[in-house]
Amino acid sequence: MAEISAQVVKELREKTGAGMMDCKKALVEMDGDLEKAVDYLRK
Repeated sequence: MAEISAQVVKELREKTGAGMMDCKKALVEMDGDLEKAVDYLRK
């Protein structure tokens, strides 16, 4: 599992408007890949 930094979570929140925990979960599920996490949250 990749280490998820607060900065990456913040960046994902700014891109998607999703909640902090949703963003963190998406990043964990997508192994820290920001673009895949954006797609994950849109589904």
